[in-house]
Amino acid sequence: MERKKELRKLVASLKSQHQALSTHQSVEILAALEAHPAFRAANTVLLYHSLKDEVDTHDFIRKWSRAKRILLPVVVGNDLELRVYNGPEGLISGAYDIKEPTGAPFCDYNSIDLILVPGVAFDRNGNRLGRGKGYYDRLLPNIPSAYKAGICFPYQLVEEVPSEPFDVRMDEVITLQG
Repeated sequence: MERKKELRKLVASLKSQHQALSTHQSVEILAALEAHPAFRAANTVLLYHSLKDEVDTHDFIRKWSRAKRILLPVVVGNDLELRVYNGPEGLISGAYDIKEPTGAPFCDYNSIDLILVPGVAFDRNGNRLGRGKGYYDRLLPNIPSAYKAGICFPYQLVEEVPSEPFDVRMDEVITLQG
């Protein structure tokens, strides 16, 4: 736990050093995602509505919701519930001031082709360090057949992320080549 706390602190300090590049890098990272075979083949994509220190997914969600079914997570107690994105007018501020879709829960987990997961840090083995609440650690085991990709800024890709037996590895981490 202490190693995870130290890694979160390190990445936080790196974020402040790289903030000026984040908009440009977000565009490049998402362009790489658009060209990825798993994204091109996917019909149903679980994304996330980004916080200001994450790869910015806001325009990407709007753009691709016309061609693919985009799901976004909603914090309900200690878990994530999934809902279909139906446009910016259907979003409300939820837990942690994250924009979340309204509407009925989406439960057809077997139809999810691709999951794009945020994180504080990732390593090349697909290990992910989240913010510490375990939301994705509880959700991802329920969607075993979907391709799981972490997306992050280059400084978030570290040598090693401490992992626990319950942590779900990403199939791939998408970032800019550093």
